[in-house]
Formats: sequence, C-alpha cells, structure tokens
Amino acid sequence: MIPEIENSSFRDPSGFIFYHEGICYRQINPVYKECYDYFLESGLYQKLVNEKLLIPHETVSSSHLPFSGGYLTIRPEPIPFISYPYEWCFTQFKKAALATLDILKHALDHNMILKDANAYNIQFHNGQPLLIDTLSFEKYQEGETWAGYKQFCENFLGPLALMSYKDIRLGRMLREYIEGIPLDLISSLLPKKTYLNFHLIIHIHLHARYQKDYSRKQSSAVKSKAVSKKSLLGLINSLESSIKKMYWNPSKSEWGDYYSDCPHVPKFLGEKINLVAGYLDFLKPKAIWDLGANTGVFSRISSSRGISTISMDIDPGCVETSYLQALKKGEKNLLPIWVDLNNPSPGIGWDNKERMSLQERGPVDTILVLALIHHLAISNNVPLANIARFFSNICQSLIIEFVPKSDSMVQKLLATRKDIFSDYTQSVFEKEFQTFFKIIRSEKVGDSNRILYLMENKNHA
Repeated sequence: MIPEIENSSFRDPSGFIFYHEGICYRQINPVYKECYDYFLESGLYQKLVNEKLLIPHETVSSSHLPFSGGYLTIRPEPIPFISYPYEWCFTQFKKAALATLDILKHALDHNMILKDANAYNIQFHNGQPLLIDTLSFEKYQEGETWAGYKQFCENFLGPLALMSYKDIRLGRMLREYIEGIPLDLISSLLPKKTYLNFHLIIHIHLHARYQKDYSRKQSSAVKSKAVSKKSLLGLINSLESSIKKMYWNPSKSEWGDYYSDCPHVPKFLGEKINLVAGYLDFLKPKAIWDLGANTGVFSRISSSRGISTISMDIDPGCVETSYLQALKKGEKNLLPIWVDLNNPSPGIGWDNKERMSLQERGPVDTILVLALIHHLAISNNVPLANIARFFSNICQSLIIEFVPKSDSMVQKLLATRKDIFSDYTQSVFEKEFQTFFKIIRSEKVGDSNRILYLMENKNHA
C-alpha cells in the first residue's frame, strides 16, 4: 500500500503526518529533537494528556514504515472525525479558544510556549476540544513575545466577537480566510459598542491599527519590546476574560423548536424512534452521520448505543442547542456540527487539499436522512437522482424517510410556490435510489403517509 502524507501538515518543518495501512502516524524530524525531548522531560506532555488537552500518543518503531529517516515516529490516538472551525457552533468555538489558552498557560508553567494558535490544531474528541499538533511547543525564552498572539486573535477572539456581537453567520468567513480573519476586517465589521469593551479595543481595534502601521514600517528595523512572563500571563488572562464574557443566544433559531412547535410531529415521533432504533440494531454500524439532525433527537439514538455520531444541521441554533445538551449529559459519542448540505464544506487551502471536503471525510458506515428529502428536492430544487448519487458517495448504508406531497410539511413548502415537482413521488424516489442502493426494508411511520427505508449501497454490499 502506498503511504499517504496528510495534506494539512506539509508546512511544518518539525515533522509531518502520514498514513500507513489505514493507521495515522506522525514523524518527528531531527530539527525538532531538542524541543521534543524537553517537551517530554519537562512533564508538559503528561500534564496536558492528563488534563485531556492534548491527543495522547505512543512511540513506535519505524522499521516497517515507509518513512524512517526522522528522529522518532509516534502514533496518535485516532480521532473518528475531523471537523473544522467553520463547522463549529458558538460554544464549541468558545471552548476551543479557552482550551488553547489553557494549553498555553500549562506550557509556560513548564518553561515552554505554543509556537502558534491555529484553530485547525484543535479537534473535538470524546466531546471535548484538544490539541492534535504534538509539535506545537518550543522552549520559552524570558522576555520573548508570544508569536501566536496575532494568530489567536484572527483564529479565535475575532471570529467569536463577530459571532457574539454581530452575526453568528460571520463564523463562516473562516472558510474563506483559512489563516484567520484579518484583524482590520474584523475591526471594521464589529459594531461601535465594542469600542466600549476594553479587551476588544486592545486585542482587536488597536491591534488592527498597530498591524497596519507595522506593515508600513517593515522596510525599517522594527524590534519587539521584551515582555516578562508576568506580562505574558496578563495578556493571556485578558484574552481569557474577554472570551468568557461572550455569549450567543440560539433562541432565534428557525428550526430549534421544531419538535415542540410542529403539531404533527408528536403523533408519530415515538413510532419513528422505534423504527430507527430497530434499523440501527440490524445494521450495527460503527459510525453514523445524521444529516439534517435538528437538535439531535435521532442522533442520540445511535450515540447512546456507543456509535460514533456526527450530527449535522444547517441551523446554527440547532447545533448550539444539541452541543449544550451533549455537554450537560456528558455525551462522548456525539459531535454536532454546522453543515449546509446544499453547500457542504469544500476542499480548501493549498491545491484545494489542505482541508478536506465533507465528502472526503467519508464514506461513513450509515447516514440518517430523516424529514430532509423534501427540503432538498422541493425547497432547493435538487433532483432525486442527484440526491441519491450524492448519498451513495458518502455512505455504505442509508436510513431515509420519504415525505410525500400529501404531508403537511410538504404542503407548507408548496404554499408559496408553484408545484413544478411532478417527479416528486414515492415511485420515482424508489426508482432513482435503486440505481445506487438496494432496498432492504420499508415501513410506514405511524399513522402518517411517510415511509422509512433501510437501504444498502450496491457498491459496498
């Protein structure tokens, strides 16, 4: 098997990630030997692992591996699903930022410092954010500034401020600005009331102005002033205080109250839950994507069975509500993320490969598609054939609900538009999906006209 180097790690001279026979490894290059040894000897590695702030790893022999010219090779604990900052809800983002600052403080306690503050170095594992870049540390030198300060403001503080003080959707800008949203842009977008916030004046508005002035003077010698460790800790505490005070209220969510506000739902919700549970027990998947998951009612049917479950929804309020519930209940197998299936996360960065598209992170064992097909086909004019093809590329099996035109929710969609969807019928649905899938089961959902299908991908049968 040809080894595969991870496209997101090519920029780091300290080492790189590669895959061999489906297992993830990280090679540590000789140039990082001194820092890595100190990282272990100082006790920082064990402290961060104990605090669940760093992905644990084990050192392995590289004799059987394709890359053996490094200093060491380590095998990190695998993470089931890689998510990106522009897919996180507000509280996920907030916790990731605070985790980064906690890691920095622990590093300083061990006479080390974070080299950077890249949001992509944080992943959610067992419900919590942790650092996955083991090579992010170097020895601290008294008087040095934190090189990652600007990056932290552009990757964490600024996006959180935009989401909290302006509009939650501005978090999506990180998909365009892969290195972080520029400070001058953040400053221009934030409302004037943020000039009354001491922390945001210092870390965003004045910081942006300083960066603009600094860029003009780069031709001349500009030296950074020495910063004591006490001052550096004061900077960290200021960033931490600012972030802890930021909140976002998801109560304005369009779909957040779907299960309580829609009178038709309780009539067959229990029956649908039982059907989905039975299908899952039949399939016994190890991993599931729940598409259009809302607040995660059905996601929790799978996650409660120990199945790694990615719960995706277009509504950031639903994702926020689901994540807060997961935190409250300590749900380790559930990760809610913010995804628009009509415009799913693309491959971005260098050569469009540095960050994976949603499809590239599949295929997953099973996808749940409940009360969603009519939104894709009618609200967004996506032909059933296109939907079936898309699903066939991301899963091995499929649990999908067909909602007919007679359903009150479809009638609601058609109330304000002309019905041009002559092909939106159960027979056409089955025909198009059977091009890619084999129908294993189909059952009526309670006393409704909805049909729940269990299908297997013909290419994975």
